[in-house]
Amino acid sequence: MTSVFTLEHRLPADYFTDALRADAFKGLTGHPKALPPVWFYDATGSDLFEQITRLEEYYPTRTEREILTARAPEIAAAVGARTLVELGSGSSEKTRILLDALRATGSLRGYVPVDVSESALRQAARAVTGSYPELDVHALVADFHQHLGLEATQGPRLLAFLGGTIGNLLPEERATFFERVSDELEPGDALLLGTDLVKDPATLVAAYDDSAGVTAAFNKNVLSVLNHGLNADFDPDDFRHVALWDPEQEWIEMRLRATRPLHVKIRDLDLVITFEDGEELRTEISAKFRPDRVRAELQRAGLTLEHWWSDSAGRFALSLAVPAPR
Repeated sequence: MTSVFTLEHRLPADYFTDALRADAFKGLTGHPKALPPVWFYDATGSDLFEQITRLEEYYPTRTEREILTARAPEIAAAVGARTLVELGSGSSEKTRILLDALRATGSLRGYVPVDVSESALRQAARAVTGSYPELDVHALVADFHQHLGLEATQGPRLLAFLGGTIGNLLPEERATFFERVSDELEPGDALLLGTDLVKDPATLVAAYDDSAGVTAAFNKNVLSVLNHGLNADFDPDDFRHVALWDPEQEWIEMRLRATRPLHVKIRDLDLVITFEDGEELRTEISAKFRPDRVRAELQRAGLTLEHWWSDSAGRFALSLAVPAPR
């Protein structure tokens, strides 16, 4: 039996250029200045993030893997999915734990990884098709804000959104996302959601400000992305990496703080951006969750939380939600 691999593009030809221009103009001319975290992940940023996931301070990756290793058979049995759809799949490394468990149930026939990076999808697909020859893999090059990858798939479907990426969305963005999920899931389908949990601030801040400075380099790399993508002249040495815990919003903010007054040229936008000494550019939020908050946000969107699993230290959680009866 030979696995069938197909790849479908859902992004316009100029998607990255147009999106970077729009995000940079809106974010750098706003008050306060801010950029979405998607622009961390060029080749250098992706490599730095892989290094971050192996750091002692950065617990989310290993704790989520701990839960998957312990609970994947239970997850698979609860859904009996014929199709696994994964948002922001990247290398699909952790997904193999789910694939193994779903294959063991005998129900799994298809895997749909969704990511904006075609190279990451092709790399993941090579590994998956080699290990799961019975599986049809349909990779979707798309932005999950616009395409969930559920259309034209066979149910029951398990939609996996792992890694705590949901925490990078602002509350109103999360509400919109959950509503879209609720609208597209059918009876028998389920959402598997990874959420980082509220814990002591020292642990949280350390995870985003490691002693080796890898996260600082990762944060500053977004300035290089702007330089290369928009012909800007940011000097990363003019900024200091900052990670702060906001107890009211219950999220971590990563920022870049100007160490002196600056005038930065962004030639492709015909802009000059000024920074005062100490002014900050927010580059990421990473919301942390409590079980009641996850349950409430899902419920408002028409989703019912059915299962909740956490790691042994209670740092991270996976939850399984299904569409509420309509």
